[in-house]
Amino acid sequence: QVQLVESGGGLVQPGGSLRLSCAASGSIFSILAMGWYRQAPGKQRELVATITSGKSTNYADSVKGRFTISRDNAKNTVYLQMNSLKPEDTAVYYCNAKRPASLTMPRGADYWGQGTQVTVSS
Repeated sequence: QVQLVESGGGLVQPGGSLRLSCAASGSIFSILAMGWYRQAPGKQRELVATITSGKSTNYADSVKGRFTISRDNAKNTVYLQMNSLKPEDTAVYYCNAKRPASLTMPRGADYWGQGTQVTVSS
């Protein structure tokens, strides 16, 4: 079982920056694919960015060039640096971890944090 705890959300003005952190429990962090998703009121949850165990990254078109995902395996933590924030970035941001399939867990596993609110407003 992997527990995820997000932090770093808050209120920021348009054009500002925030850094979200997601700390994972356990000893398997280095093999997890990690990601950030967000859900705005009345909308479906959407992918923001992902990073593989090999540190390959992927971004939604709406955040490319503004957001950066990174991970520190020594700290069991994944980060989302958000710059040039826009009001449309307002949402609850969720951390996700995907455990790959293995002999002991043939279907792998999916874990979610509790979410952290990001509000971009003047």
